[in-house]
Amino acid sequence: MAIGAEFSASASAQVSIGLGAGARPSSAPLIPFRFQVRFRQSGAGTGQGNEVEMCQGAFAECTGLEATMEPKVIRSGGVNHGAFQRAGQVTHATVILKRGMTDNRHLWKWFALVSGGDYAARMDVDIDLLDGAGTKVMTWSLARCLPVKFKAADLNARATEVAVEELHLAHEGLTLGFPKA
Repeated sequence: MAIGAEFSASASAQVSIGLGAGARPSSAPLIPFRFQVRFRQSGAGTGQGNEVEMCQGAFAECTGLEATMEPKVIRSGGVNHGAFQRAGQVTHATVILKRGMTDNRHLWKWFALVSGGDYAARMDVDIDLLDGAGTKVMTWSLARCLPVKFKAADLNARATEVAVEELHLAHEGLTLGFPKA
């Protein structure tokens, strides 16, 4: 599997999921406030695009790292105790990145490029969770991202907080990886 876990199942419905070679066996909870976001040019299915310098300012928030599997319900004639559940289609939520607004307009330029008809301007996005020492603990990878919404900060003469802008990303796949040990 791409996430570094070994998975095996037998006919007797025993399932074992082991840690892959790159995963650290740790029971310490992770702290979600240290992360970095990296953008790569989408490399025609190779997953190895060139990293793009975009948004040197750190993101303050990232939401939507989720996948939902809709089970298929199969009702069988003569089986009155219930329906059978099978794995169905997986859908992914829109990922929302928020950051303090700066004079760097890379996010807006990418959104404007795609909304102007350049649908090939997709990027792969890696979101690295870091531990207290700044070491990568895990990475969520979003495949072939498409910016679907850009929101500038609300302007208010009485406001005292930092101006925050948002970028909403639709993507074609979410994978979770662990650094090599």
